[in-house]
Amino acid sequence: MKLGFISFGGPAGQIAIMHRELVERRRWVGEERFLHALNYCMLLPGPEAQQLAIYIGWLLHRTAGGIVAGAFFVIPSILILLGLSYAYAAYGNLPAIAGVLAGFKPVVVAIVAEAILRIGGRALKVPAHFVLATAAFVGIYVFHVPFPLIVACAAAIGLGLSRALPRFAGKNTKEEEPNGRLDLTNGPQDATGSQLRTAIDDRAPAPHHTLPSGKRVIRVLAAGLVLWVAPLILLVVLKGRDSLYVQEYRFFTQAALVTFGGAYSVLAYVTQAAAGSFGWISHAQAIDGLALAETTPGPLIMVLQFIGFMAGWNHPAAQSQIASGTAGALVATYATFLPCFVFVFAGGPYIEMLRGNKSLTAALSGVTAAVAGVILNLALVFGATVIWPDGITGGTNWFALLVSAGAFIALRRFKSDVVWVVVIGGLIGFTQMMIFRR
Repeated sequence: MKLGFISFGGPAGQIAIMHRELVERRRWVGEERFLHALNYCMLLPGPEAQQLAIYIGWLLHRTAGGIVAGAFFVIPSILILLGLSYAYAAYGNLPAIAGVLAGFKPVVVAIVAEAILRIGGRALKVPAHFVLATAAFVGIYVFHVPFPLIVACAAAIGLGLSRALPRFAGKNTKEEEPNGRLDLTNGPQDATGSQLRTAIDDRAPAPHHTLPSGKRVIRVLAAGLVLWVAPLILLVVLKGRDSLYVQEYRFFTQAALVTFGGAYSVLAYVTQAAAGSFGWISHAQAIDGLALAETTPGPLIMVLQFIGFMAGWNHPAAQSQIASGTAGALVATYATFLPCFVFVFAGGPYIEMLRGNKSLTAALSGVTAAVAGVILNLALVFGATVIWPDGITGGTNWFALLVSAGAFIALRRFKSDVVWVVVIGGLIGFTQMMIFRR
């Protein structure tokens, strides 16, 4: 819970905090075990920091430990973002709050633009990667190809190209590259330079409960299926088969299974559907949600909770907006994080089999290349919404353009902390609104 309240800074910042607390300070796990778990979690769809918390809890105290660690890592952000979502929906039209949001939005455009360069710099290593990224962008931007289909095609192409192009396959990276920014090469030592004793050190044999077992995997998958089906049946009985909550439950489950590339890629997919075919929210609301998630501790993928809340708030049916929004938020959150627990509990014992698998690495190399094109689509959609709100012919929002350019320079050139950039953007927007009101 402590980490859940202080885990700002995106995946890299969260993993740095976890390493400092769990490896260096509390010495619950050894250095190599921590990295071993991290490498596995980075191969999975979903938020790697959340999955790493589940993994370490499971390693130390079996399934119950994984549930406790994983749940309390996100509970603080669930509660905080729920409060922020209500404040946004209920009071977002007030001049002061509208001014803050006017400063948030162009900063979000800069954040996504900087993410393209950061992720693209790691994912696009050979010409084939650029071709895949371009094809993914054209597919989602021009032809509106569903994101899951893009992921499946990119994985298949990556697997095929790896046989003809040995350099095609590279290390899989997600929204952040923790090993590139953290110093995780040396374990904790005492004053004499000796290795400190840990609860489960790097030389200790694997705990008995971590040994692979086919029966255990079947039990985990069966339990996960029950935990997924039971709420679905309850929602169908209480709200109806075609209700908003049943649609959200199915949709966010699907999103949770294709979130390779981090929160920005899944947000592109979710925005395409939620602001498009479903009509749950607007593009402007999606931008505001990302800004709120950036200033909230916990996984950045919590932006999906905001989208679930706003979908319920905008379409309350026969109940109050706050009840509908809260229900939508909780449905989205449950569907998003349940697969994380199943992935870790079922796949954890087979981590050694997954690491170093060349075919898997090649497939994920194709996915990460395609993700760069998908995020470019997200940047264009957000940028057009914020900088040209009435279309290119309707005039340019010069305030948004200048704030976005300044935020991009701060993030790219000066490596400023994203939380402070968002906060300063909000203060600038608030100041501008107060000046013009006078």
